[in-house]
Amino acid sequence: MSDQIFTFAALALYFAAMLLIGWLAFRRTSDHEDYMLGGRNLPPWVAALSAGASDMSGWLVMGLPGAIYVSGLIEAWIAIGLTIGAYLNWLLVAPRLRAYTEVSRNSITVPSFFENRLRDSTRLLRILSGIVILVFFTLYISSGMVAGGVFFESSFDGDYLTGMLLVTGVTLAYTLFGGFLGASLTDVVQGLMMVIALVVIPVAAVVAIGGFGETGELITEVAPDHLSLLGGTALTGGTVLAIVSAMAWGLGYFGQPHIIVRFMALRSPQEAKSARRIGISWMVVSLAGAVFSGLVGLAFVAKNGIDLANPETVVLLMSQTLLHPFVAGLVLAAVLAAIMSTISSQLIVCSSALVEDLYKVFRRTPPSSRRLVMMGRGAVLIVAVVAAVLAIAPNDTILELVSFAWAGFGAAFGPIILLSLFWRRLTNWGALAGMFVGAATVFLWKPLNTGIYELLPAFVFALVAAVVVSLFTYRHNDEIQKEFTDTGAMIAVPRPRTVPETP
Repeated sequence: MSDQIFTFAALALYFAAMLLIGWLAFRRTSDHEDYMLGGRNLPPWVAALSAGASDMSGWLVMGLPGAIYVSGLIEAWIAIGLTIGAYLNWLLVAPRLRAYTEVSRNSITVPSFFENRLRDSTRLLRILSGIVILVFFTLYISSGMVAGGVFFESSFDGDYLTGMLLVTGVTLAYTLFGGFLGASLTDVVQGLMMVIALVVIPVAAVVAIGGFGETGELITEVAPDHLSLLGGTALTGGTVLAIVSAMAWGLGYFGQPHIIVRFMALRSPQEAKSARRIGISWMVVSLAGAVFSGLVGLAFVAKNGIDLANPETVVLLMSQTLLHPFVAGLVLAAVLAAIMSTISSQLIVCSSALVEDLYKVFRRTPPSSRRLVMMGRGAVLIVAVVAAVLAIAPNDTILELVSFAWAGFGAAFGPIILLSLFWRRLTNWGALAGMFVGAATVFLWKPLNTGIYELLPAFVFALVAAVVVSLFTYRHNDEIQKEFTDTGAMIAVPRPRTVPETP
C-alpha cells in the first residue's frame, strides 16, 4: 500500500501540473483565434514538441512496443516510415503552409484554408472537410480514451471504465479552458516526459537482465526472428508488401490536422527549419526507445517468467517492476502524457471543425468572438462525450483504432494539402473529388484484408482523382495566382507580420 501511495502521489502531481498549465493558458486566451491557433505565436521548440507529442499518443508507449514485442523488428518499418514522413512534412509542408494560410485570408483551420485557397463559393469543400475531421477524429480520440482505460486496468488492477473516465475528465478540463495554447504547452511537458521514460525504462531493464549480451541471447532464444527487419524470412513478395504497407504510414503525415495546425501556429515560416531539427530529434529518440522497449521487454518477461496477458502493457510492467514507486509513478504519468496530449490536440481540431467550419457556414450573421470561444468549448465537450461512449466497450486494439483514423486523414487531406501548396491548377472540384475518394477508399479497402495498408491505395486514388478532375475544371483566377506567388515570396524574404481580417 505504501508503494501505491508514492505512485498515486506522482500521478496527482502530474494531473495538477496539467490543470495548472490549462488555467494559465486560459488567462492568455482572449479571442477565437487565440483559442483555435494560439494567435500564431508559437516558438519553434513549442511547435516541434507539441507536434510530436500530439502525434504519437498512446501508440508510442503502448501500441508500438506491443507490436515489436509480438512480431519483432519487422514492425519497426512503421517507425522508419513515420520518421521519413515527418521529416518531409516539416521540410516541405511546414514553411509553405504557415505562409499560405496567412496570405490566403488568414485561414485558421485546414478546411477554411482549402475554401480560401481554392475560392470555393459552394462551401461544399469546407463542409466535407469538417465532416471528415469529425468522423475520423472521434474514432481517434476514442482510441486515446481506450488507452487510458487499459492503462489504469493494467497498472492498478483497476476498473477500465473508471480509468477511461478519469483520463478523459482531466484532459477535457485543461483543453476546455486552455484551448490550443493549453494543449500546446501541456504537449511540451508531456513530450519531454515521454522521451525520458522511453530512454530510462529499456536501459533499466537491460541492467536488470544482466547486460546487452544476455538480453540479446534471451531475445534470440525466445523469438529468433525478432531481431531481423525482414522477420527472419527471405525477401519474398509478401515480405516486401508488408514493408511497403508499414512504411506507407509516413504518407499519413501530410494530412493530419492536429499536426499541421502546429505549422500554421508558428511565428514565421522561417522558424520551421529550427522546429524541424528539434522535432525530428525528439522523434528519432522516442521511436528508437519504443522499439528497444518492445525487444527488451520480451527478454525481461522471459527471464522473470512473467505471464503478460496484454503485450501493449509491456512498458507499464517494466516501469512498475524496476523503478522506485514514485519514479514509476512519473513513468506512468509519461504514458498518460502520451495519451492525453493527443486527445487534447484532437479535441481542439474537432472544436474548430464544428464551430469554424460548420456552424459559421450556416449562420448568416457573424457571431461575436466571445460567443465563438464559448461555442468552441461546447464543441470540445460534445465530441469528448461521443468518443467516450464509443470507448466504453472497444472492439479493436489501440494500434488498429489509430491506424484506421490515421489512414482516413492521410488519404482524405494529404494529397489535397500537397497539391494546394505546390500546384497552381488545383480546383475546388478536384479537391472535393480527391477528398471524397480518399475517405471512401479507406472505408471500402479495410474489410478486403488484402495485406496492404488502406492508406496507400487510398492516397494514390485520391491524388489521381484530384489531379484529373482539376484538369477538367480549371479556370484561371488572378487572385489565386497572386496568392501562390506571394506565398513563395513570404518564405524567401521575411516580412513584418500583418494578419488580415478574416472575412
